[in-house]
Amino acid sequence: MLVEFTVGNFLSFKEQTTFSMVASSIKELQEKNTFDAKNFSLLKSAVVYGPNASGKSNLFVSLDFMKKLVLESSKEKQINEEIDVRYFKLDKKMEDEPSFFEIVFIIEDIRYRYGFEVNKEKIIEEWLFSAKKNAEKSLFYRVDNDIELDKTFTEGKGLNKKTRKNALFLSVVANFNGEISTKILSWFHKLKIVSGFSDKISNLTKKFLGDPEYKKKIIKMLHIADIDIVDIIIDKFSLDEVEINGEEIPAPILRALKNKEVEVVLTVRNDIDGEKQLFPATQLESAGTIKLLSLSSQIIYAIEKGSTLVIDELDAKFHPLITQFIIEMFNSTRNSKAQLIFNTHDSTLLSKEIFRRDQIWFAEKDNLGCSELYSLVEYKQKVRNDESYNKNYLRGKYGAIPYVGDINLLGELFYNGETEQSEEKTETRRNERL
Repeated sequence: MLVEFTVGNFLSFKEQTTFSMVASSIKELQEKNTFDAKNFSLLKSAVVYGPNASGKSNLFVSLDFMKKLVLESSKEKQINEEIDVRYFKLDKKMEDEPSFFEIVFIIEDIRYRYGFEVNKEKIIEEWLFSAKKNAEKSLFYRVDNDIELDKTFTEGKGLNKKTRKNALFLSVVANFNGEISTKILSWFHKLKIVSGFSDKISNLTKKFLGDPEYKKKIIKMLHIADIDIVDIIIDKFSLDEVEINGEEIPAPILRALKNKEVEVVLTVRNDIDGEKQLFPATQLESAGTIKLLSLSSQIIYAIEKGSTLVIDELDAKFHPLITQFIIEMFNSTRNSKAQLIFNTHDSTLLSKEIFRRDQIWFAEKDNLGCSELYSLVEYKQKVRNDESYNKNYLRGKYGAIPYVGDINLLGELFYNGETEQSEEKTETRRNERL
């Protein structure tokens, strides 16, 4: 389970910024939307709002960067290969500062805090702490290639010399089958970060469709969402069996594609006569149906494994009721510890019936272009639990909305019109929101 994630000097996050899944002391929706985990009460879901370019997606990109570096740094990086770290670019001084990543999570009732500082050339610092109760214990701390090990972290002994400057020590230890490090890499592997704009059916969904039990769950999920697909078939064929416009594929292309198979996902529906009709899914099904089909496996996987699912733009291509249906799968007493984190522009979801105040987060940039995060429960002006979150957000009470100008300003573009009065109106509106 994810407890919190901190990032600094990466993309639009100049200062260290923390996103937390720790439930506050408020009592609303406590039974449905929270769960207990090792001296913590954690949230089952969280949503991030904010205007375009505020940093909502950058939060998820930062988490994905950390995940990929943990899983791949010791395998793929060559000794002199640069690390693809992206500094905060609106302040040139930040080029000389490392990027910061730290994550807190729970595995088998043990809380871990793992992080590192990194630049394009090397890992500058790296650390791993664990806690069975409240007090933390350092398992290892690294400065450049000087690594101090706790006596209990025997799996890391002697591996500092096998760790390249651009590889994470944790990843190297896991490559040698270290017990703790392997569990941590497995946790990162289960952390799913997906895009809501993808128009492809995920490999995990294709894998699940090959299992009769998982296939039933996927079709049931589609039925609940009012999609009348009765079956889903994966058809495989060899490329040397295919013709193009009645002609065989040229021999040189066939040789290049020899022994390769193509998978086609077919959906099955009943026609008005009760006969089953097959449809190539990605060609004839709607974008929303394809997205729900693709996400279905990720949702089922997260709930069954008790893992964390992060979706960039969950609401894209979905009817609001479908989005709410997915949220309710996580905010349910039947879900014991799976977590859903997503961003959206759909303000209809801003409801005290769906979310607690600590589940609602906002991203916005300051006047220097730095992204900031804050939750509704920690907003500078106290927010009551009986407020209309949706209405107040669109009014600008909580910030994190675009300051759209007066439409009369378009006169300057199209009609060479006067705009001075309109600009005054826009400034007045901005001041009212502040």
